[in-house]
Amino acid sequence: MALTLRSSTSFIKLKETSCFKTPDDFLATISIAQMKPSCRLRARNSTSMMLQEAPLSRASISTERLHGLTISHTENNSTVPVFLMLPLDTVTLGGNLNKPRAMNASLMALKSAGVEGVMVDVWWGLVEKDGPLNYNWEGYAELVRMVEKHGLKLQVVMSFHQCGGNVGDSCSIPLPPWVLEEISKNPDLVYTDKSGRRNPEYISLGCDSVPVLRGRTPIQAYTDYMRSFRERFRDYLGRVIVEIQVGMGPCGELRYPSYPESDGTWKFPGIGEFQCYDKYMRASLEAAAEAMGNKDWGKGGPHDSGHYKQVPEETGFFRRDGTWNTEYGQFFLEWYSGKLLEHGDRILAAAKGTFHGTGAKLSAKVAGIHWHYGTRSHAAELTAGYYNTRYHDGYLPIAQMFSKHRVVFNFTCMEMRDGEQPAYANCSPEGLVQQVKMATKTARVELAGENALERYDAGGYSQVLATSRSDSGNGLSAFTYLRMNKRLFEGDNWRHLVEFVKNMSEGGRKISECDTRGTNLYIGFIRDKNVEKEAALV
Repeated sequence: MALTLRSSTSFIKLKETSCFKTPDDFLATISIAQMKPSCRLRARNSTSMMLQEAPLSRASISTERLHGLTISHTENNSTVPVFLMLPLDTVTLGGNLNKPRAMNASLMALKSAGVEGVMVDVWWGLVEKDGPLNYNWEGYAELVRMVEKHGLKLQVVMSFHQCGGNVGDSCSIPLPPWVLEEISKNPDLVYTDKSGRRNPEYISLGCDSVPVLRGRTPIQAYTDYMRSFRERFRDYLGRVIVEIQVGMGPCGELRYPSYPESDGTWKFPGIGEFQCYDKYMRASLEAAAEAMGNKDWGKGGPHDSGHYKQVPEETGFFRRDGTWNTEYGQFFLEWYSGKLLEHGDRILAAAKGTFHGTGAKLSAKVAGIHWHYGTRSHAAELTAGYYNTRYHDGYLPIAQMFSKHRVVFNFTCMEMRDGEQPAYANCSPEGLVQQVKMATKTARVELAGENALERYDAGGYSQVLATSRSDSGNGLSAFTYLRMNKRLFEGDNWRHLVEFVKNMSEGGRKISECDTRGTNLYIGFIRDKNVEKEAALV
């Protein structure tokens, strides 16, 4: 089979200075041919298997359709469906599907590899950019139809945050212009640190219930957006669109923007800073302190918590026996983390009310903040809003809140090993993942995973396979790979992905160096004399 397309490599190239520049076109020639198995001793698999989807047992299918099919990964042999994140600029600033022919070719390849589906950010800043309640879903509608045509499933992210300024952000998509106009009139609508630095990534949770968006509260604006999405895609929900991930903070994660990379504000492994200095958060803190009978505690966040790039022992608050473990520290951290939980609860309640009965699952994402996990205070987690210390579990309350709304707990850094991290950062991604697995098991909530950083090597895939099992704590109900780009389709990288998808479908066997699907499917790029590029899928 052969297909000739003219499109652009920028669609799967994530290091453009601007995601909406128009680069040179290239000629993409795509063909699929049966190949000999790459390992003779395991040649029983044929290329025809690549078009088969992993079957679900009756025991894995929930009889309730409240949020669609529930895949329980409680046994080591359970299937773990794999999704791939699409490029951040899948839809253009003009609201159109970006490079549709290249997308079509990519989806065809992913289907051939046995991938379950793809994930896409549905940006608030694109869909509602022309004015309040004025929605443009057309670019996403074209994508949904294309995904359906290839027999894939779709996870959509209600992305109420800006794109740009964080790890992996390859383009800039701000909040809707009319929202930015309101922020310019009232800068306290966004998170603020103790130095007065405003962060425009996401609206402060302090004004969740205040009608600051032209007569609507932020929660009402998010709810209206989700309702419009439901009505536009009603015929696809639960059938093609199988999951709605509800954005609740920067990067779509339930957290404060405590470690912003833009302009060099923060650098790994800095502790970050508390984000509680807009007038709405300050008013809440003052009220909480007064209710405790100690007004002095409501005058602002901790004065000795240091700066973004510092380490715990350089501060009075986060050091080994610091203020974090005093009566005041416990008060502040309970208030700060409690506000984040309330924010999540409000948005998820709205999402549940909106998507109830559609057949689509709900999920929400929590950040994998693994640096300084080996210290007593877990400083970087605290500034992000997770009250997790050596003496206090910060993830069980989140898991319990997700369980209340029947929301899948999506967690990152599933590919990381402790031994790969710098010793000076006191990292323990493996310890963190294990804690989250236990918390979600205790709360009886599904756990899904992502990789935090781009990885193409067998070692990264092997760690995900090991993490996916339920040897202790929850296993994974699904895994979403970050991210579809040009490098993914290169020879060894593609073979590793194909092998990984197959192993996940078989319950997480160890990844090998050979391709057991009996295919050498890959995409390569060749520059010719006319500065055109040929992509060959063979």
